[in-house]
Amino acid sequence: MTTGPGGHGQTRRLALFGTKGVVSRCRDFTEQALADWGWTAAGPEGPSDVVEDVLLLVSELVTNACLHAGGPQELVLSRSAGWLRVEVADADPRRPRRKVQNDLSRPGGHGLLIMERLAHSWGSEPRGTGKVVWLEVRLSPARGQRTSRP
Repeated sequence: MTTGPGGHGQTRRLALFGTKGVVSRCRDFTEQALADWGWTAAGPEGPSDVVEDVLLLVSELVTNACLHAGGPQELVLSRSAGWLRVEVADADPRRPRRKVQNDLSRPGGHGLLIMERLAHSWGSEPRGTGKVVWLEVRLSPARGQRTSRP
């Protein structure tokens, strides 16, 4: 849905069912939306670092929903001037919490740490009988480049 001129204020939604192949579907959906909005992973002019960060963040959110909440129900991407918001809805009301990880070299348990490092902000909120986990990535007004964080 387009809500403003010049590609600003747009929202894309993807309904999801189950867990098989859902991470790659969400990454492809996100990559296409970002390309449509002028953010591509290729080319010297493109904000490839931001695109790769966003794709990794989407993978983490969706994977967490698969592992801890029975699978995601919906992916929502909302773009406004300078910001991208990613939301993943699931049916589990429990809020995400970081695992106590004594050995950072072991696999698993790093998703929330990655979100804290790459996203400007993130959180969760109740929705229906489940929740939405969201994150926001700050982009500069010019071509979607990342700006410094406060």
